[in-house]
Amino acid sequence: KRFGDRTVVDNVSMTVQTGEIAGFLGPNGSGKTTTIRLMCGLLTPDAGEGQVLGHDIRREGTAIKREVGYMTQRFSFYEDLTIEENLNFVAGLYALDPAGKAVADTLEDLGLTSRKRQLAGSLSGGWKQRLALAACIMHRPRLLMLDEPTAGVDPKARREFWDQIHALARDGMTVLVSTHYMDEAERCHEIAYIAYGVMLARGTTAEVIAASGLHALQGA
Repeated sequence: KRFGDRTVVDNVSMTVQTGEIAGFLGPNGSGKTTTIRLMCGLLTPDAGEGQVLGHDIRREGTAIKREVGYMTQRFSFYEDLTIEENLNFVAGLYALDPAGKAVADTLEDLGLTSRKRQLAGSLSGGWKQRLALAACIMHRPRLLMLDEPTAGVDPKARREFWDQIHALARDGMTVLVSTHYMDEAERCHEIAYIAYGVMLARGTTAEVIAASGLHALQGA
């Protein structure tokens, strides 16, 4: 993917298996978000080819969007609506039927039922994160893409969020998550490291560490 004469995603290639959690690492400006948006069908690549859930990444962006859940870095829901009202809005966008049951089930699954009448703008970072995840999975996507989902939330909320992600993966959902936290990378089945738009390393955490040739020295 290019913006002007700058190539921000340069021949990145990856495959993620069904039910796998793949971590996407790299510094700010490395091309992680652009790569995720290409996979979501929100951007069209300038070169290359690929498939997401069997759909062509260049020609079938609309079909990809219907089967993917995408959680952005910023909280992007209406802060003057309640949790339940926000989810009702999302249910309408996806034409879920019956919408009321989809919303009620999602509230229950994410532990939001007791807070459903709370305004989204009054939520803490961890609860906003939980609402965003609820909205992303309510239409039962086959693939969930999370762009630095735990930035700015406390350690307890991070742990609970990852427990939920692993539960979704055990049920067969595939997950791609970008993160800056190394402890979160270790909770992924595989990790991929990107810098300046180029994929530098990929594999399990142990494989990437072994391939780096780095060693830790312990002093007396």
